[in-house]
Amino acid sequence: MSEHTQYPLVDIQQVAKTYTVGSTQIAALKGVSFQVGAGEFVALVGSSGAGKSTLLNMISGVDKLSSGAVYVNGQNIQGLGEAALARWRGHSLGIVFQFFALLPTMTLLNNVMLPMEMMGKYSAAERRERAASLLEMVGLKEHINKLPSRVSGGQQQRAAVARAIANDPPLILGDEPTGNLDSGSAQVVFDLFTDLVHEGKTIVMVTQDEMLASRMPRQIELSEGVLVRDSTVSDQPVEALVSGNHHAGDTDNPDVA
Repeated sequence: MSEHTQYPLVDIQQVAKTYTVGSTQIAALKGVSFQVGAGEFVALVGSSGAGKSTLLNMISGVDKLSSGAVYVNGQNIQGLGEAALARWRGHSLGIVFQFFALLPTMTLLNNVMLPMEMMGKYSAAERRERAASLLEMVGLKEHINKLPSRVSGGQQQRAAVARAIANDPPLILGDEPTGNLDSGSAQVVFDLFTDLVHEGKTIVMVTQDEMLASRMPRQIELSEGVLVRDSTVSDQPVEALVSGNHHAGDTDNPDVA
């Protein structure tokens, strides 16, 4: 945990995960421990199969760990039942996936409104106003009534970021959110994440983009399920690590990712 943080928002304690495939046991995580403080921007790196996405699944409660404990904002999420876990996830966690995961038959506006509707947050009018405001924040004011298929991949991912923060969660997980984007669109998403960290969000992002990871203040590296490196890239503030103009390099062409 870096020096500027006061308490661990995420506390990973000797987390292990073993999968059984036929008669074979595969250890995906082997006693991983670390903490992430509120307001940190952390890159989770490592080769394919290192255990990065498995670890995100442990933090989000999507999968059950074999041993150890995961605390998020003081809550032992592995101790929650399915209904309580769904409520916790809806209020406390935003997730941005590699392939956007927007509902194709709903407009961008309705996609962003959906998490609020599912959790019963805000009135109908407030949901619409907040969703429109979030889409404007990510540079999609002119596209709120379009279907995902009518905007570019980069724009879809920006809408996915807006959806992830619809319920104002303290923690955002990114599972290779720039992995399916061109460099310009990836820069835009990275800038949005940086803005969110400035606003107090905590972000843990899986990436195999070494250049992108090198510009994040902290890197945690996994190899074959083991934490092999936890390093601070720079003592500079986040903005000193970022280059490029916000929302630059993206395209309005829906045929270009």
